[in-house]
Amino acid sequence: MAEENQTTMESVRKWVVEHKLRAVGCLWLTGIGSSIAYNWSQPNMKPSVKIIHARLHAQALTLAALAGAALVEYYDHNQGSGSKVNQYAKQFLSMDTHARKD
Repeated sequence: MAEENQTTMESVRKWVVEHKLRAVGCLWLTGIGSSIAYNWSQPNMKPSVKIIHARLHAQALTLAALAGAALVEYYDHNQGSGSKVNQYAKQFLSMDTHARKD
């Protein structure tokens, strides 16, 4: 029932947390595709310059996506929900401290 009440933004955030590399890759493909489409509509440029511009735009989008993924990870770490990696690390650390007490 709690999952039915999630907002769209919350479900998007959860998907990005679980699929960070896939989200960055999709953004990169979308960025380079749209940049090539835009640059190809410019008649005064050589094809090599169009490809270089598309690559530069895609690199900028990739950096922005990586920064966004880092912010999402930071937010999750501070909120305590965390990703699967954080949950496994917490579980391992709690098992390790119990083993030391024995």
